[in-house]
Amino acid sequence: MRETPVPRTTNGVPHVQIGVEPVPEISAELLQRVSRTPGIEIQDSILSLPGALGFWVTEEVPLARPDAIVRGREFAHLHPDGSLHASLPPALADQAVQRGWAVHHPWSGRRPGWDGFVMIYTPVSGAELEVVLELIMKSYEYVTGRDATSL
Repeated sequence: MRETPVPRTTNGVPHVQIGVEPVPEISAELLQRVSRTPGIEIQDSILSLPGALGFWVTEEVPLARPDAIVRGREFAHLHPDGSLHASLPPALADQAVQRGWAVHHPWSGRRPGWDGFVMIYTPVSGAELEVVLELIMKSYEYVTGRDATSL
């Protein structure tokens, strides 16, 4: 269970958190660790607000679930407020919501493959960062079919 309060979010698009400030060091660490993962590159998001950074599956990695990706090869993105949108396996998305780590995106379930599309709340501590990084890796595994722990 997430111990910090669950942030409020908007109910539409753009889907953003309300009243949450990122911890710059935590966001920087998240980006650094994701960027070191083979098969992932960080680019400007093609889906989100200006300033958001997309997590892209590199071209040499085949996609197992292209239907779970909203557009291009961007399987997740980091907003300027430190929250993220990602496609998770639907059962894991439900579990993340129940445990206070995420909320279903307003578009979740509106087309095939989007049942696990969630906003993951901004991590505000090292312990929260570890959980969020694990969710990002599960998203990568979901869309590629590859085991991120073996990369």
